[in-house]
Amino acid sequence: MNDNEILKEFPIFDGSFTYLDSAATSQKPECVINAEKEFYEKYNANPLRGLYRLSVEATEKYEDAREAVRGFINAGSTKEIIFTRNASESLNLVAYSYAENFLKAGDEIVVSILEHHSNFLPWKNAAKKTGAKVVFLDCDSEGGISTEALESVMSEKTKIVAVTMVSNVIGRKNDIKAFAGIAHKYGAVIVADGAQSVPHMKVDVRELDVDFLAFSGHKMYGPMGIGVLYGKEALLESMPPFLYGGEMIETVTRDRTTFAELPHKFEAGTVNAAGAYGLHKAIDFINRIGMENIEKRERELTAYAYEKLSAIPHLSILGSKDAMDHHGILTFLIEGVHPHDVSAILSEKNVFVRAGNHCAQPLLKHLGSPSTTRASLAFYNTKDDIDRLASALSSVRPLMGYDD
Repeated sequence: MNDNEILKEFPIFDGSFTYLDSAATSQKPECVINAEKEFYEKYNANPLRGLYRLSVEATEKYEDAREAVRGFINAGSTKEIIFTRNASESLNLVAYSYAENFLKAGDEIVVSILEHHSNFLPWKNAAKKTGAKVVFLDCDSEGGISTEALESVMSEKTKIVAVTMVSNVIGRKNDIKAFAGIAHKYGAVIVADGAQSVPHMKVDVRELDVDFLAFSGHKMYGPMGIGVLYGKEALLESMPPFLYGGEMIETVTRDRTTFAELPHKFEAGTVNAAGAYGLHKAIDFINRIGMENIEKRERELTAYAYEKLSAIPHLSILGSKDAMDHHGILTFLIEGVHPHDVSAILSEKNVFVRAGNHCAQPLLKHLGSPSTTRASLAFYNTKDDIDRLASALSSVRPLMGYDD
C-alpha cells in the first residue's frame, strides 16, 4: 500500500495535522469505527446471559473476538484470553489474583527499570501487602538489558519477573524468550507488558513461553476500553477471581459459591462486547495489511526519523545509537528548552507529540532526564510527517531566543 491508500483507511487524517503520539494511542481505521456502531445497531444485547436470538448473537460476536485474539498471539486456548479494559487492568489482575495469593514474606519480584508505571506500581503494592521485596533490574546507558544482567538479580527467592517487551520511552526491545527461560530456571513466572509490541510486531506467546502477557486494544488500532490478558491456563485456573459479581459464578447459595470456568471467572459484570467486536475488526485489519508489511514500513520510518532528528543541532536522542533499537519511538531533549515548551511549539505548528515523564519516572530518573519529548510512529505515518517534525524542531530554539 502507498501513503494515500493507507491514509484513506483512517478518517481522522485530513491533512491538517501530523500525529506522532501512537505509543499513547493509535488512530482508528474506518472499519473499526464502523464496527462499534454496527454492534449496537445489529447485535446489542447482554452477552452470555440471554437465551433469545439477539443475546445469542451478541455472545457469538464476543466469543468470535476472543478466538481472533487467541489466533493473533497464538495462544493454546480461548480459555487463556481474558478481556479487560486495558493493559493496566490486565497487569493489576495478575498482581491481585496471582501475586497477592502466592507470594509470601521474603519472596522477590524482579521489575525492570524500563517499566511503565502500570508494570511497576501493582508489584510494589503486592510486595507491600505480602512482605515480598521488589528488586530492580537496571538497564545500561542505552536502555539495553542483557541476559547476564537478569541472571545477576535472580535467586531462589525470585517468584515473579515483570518486564516490558518494548519500552514506551526509548523503544528498546527485550529478549523476552531468553528472559522467560531464565525466569523458569529459577521457578519464577514472567509477566510481559506487550502494549508497545503487540501492535507493531509478531508476538507468539507459545514461542516466547511467557506466563502472562498484557496489551491494550486502543494501541493496536482498536477501540479504547478493551484490553487483553493472556495467561497460561494452569496458572489462571489456580487464581481466584479479580472481581466478583454477575456472570463470573457458576452457583451461589447462602453459604457456598462456585466460580465459572475460564475465561469467564475473570470477566465479572456486563462486558465490553462492542469493544471486543471492534478489536476483532482491528485484528482483521492488521492481518489484511500484514504484520510483516507493518514491521517493514515502521523500520524504514524509524531509520528515516532517527537520521533527520540526529542532524538537528542541540537535539539529543535518548537510548541506543542504533536506529533499529527504537522501534518507532524517538525520545529526545533539546538543549535549553523544556520538553513541555517543545511540545507546545510543535502543537502550534500542528505537529502532535508527547512531553513529560511518559508514566516511567524511575527510568527517566535512571537516565538523568526527568522529562523528555517523545515522537512515536505507526505504519500510517509518512516521511512527510517526519520532515514536518524535523522542520518544526529546527525552529524551537530560535523561537525561544537562542541564536543557533
